[in-house]
Amino acid sequence: MTTIDEQSADAGGAHAAADTAAAEAAAAAGANPALVGVPTFVIGSVALGLYLIGFTGASSTALVGMLPILFMCTGIGQLVATVWAARTGNGAAAAIFGIFTGFWLSFAVLATSLGADWFGPTSTDTAVATGAQETFLLTWLIGVVVLTVASLRLPSVFTVLFVLIDAALLIVLLGTSSGSTGLLFLGGIVVFAFALVGVYMFLDALGQATGGKPMPMGKPIIGG
Repeated sequence: MTTIDEQSADAGGAHAAADTAAAEAAAAAGANPALVGVPTFVIGSVALGLYLIGFTGASSTALVGMLPILFMCTGIGQLVATVWAARTGNGAAAAIFGIFTGFWLSFAVLATSLGADWFGPTSTDTAVATGAQETFLLTWLIGVVVLTVASLRLPSVFTVLFVLIDAALLIVLLGTSSGSTGLLFLGGIVVFAFALVGVYMFLDALGQATGGKPMPMGKPIIGG
């Protein structure tokens, strides 16, 4: 009887441990900062892509519809995700969302300042405005390339996302420097491409948070 009782106790303990592990995994999936960070990133990306392809027009008011999204949705959403990730001890996610908090908010400030002459006569001096945009794009291109290299140990979907962002920044930089609307349009298409990658990542995060199975994210390029 003692042996049977011990076996029953062991089996009960194993089931309890399995239930606890499953509950912890479900809780971890539900407490994922990507649930806020990724969709707000996608929304800002769609707004940027529409601007670049000329959907919002070519007038000085073309940015009006995009700026509230960048400030109040994407910028704040990235900041919330950064704090959330840091509080849960997810340093990699906090770093990524923190970097893009800086990108989206600084882009919103740049776009606003160009029309309002916050930092110089950018609304009347085309050369000054172009130089400011080139500096912004080149700086962020370098920063995101560094992030891309650092992501090689993450699932490859992250690297794909960052490579597409690199490509968009480079194309828009070249289009801004040359005044080519064709390159800006192409940049907008690439923006939509990385927005689609973001949609895939959000579907995975939300699916896991609601009890679904993880979607394939790809093996890391290094250490996979």
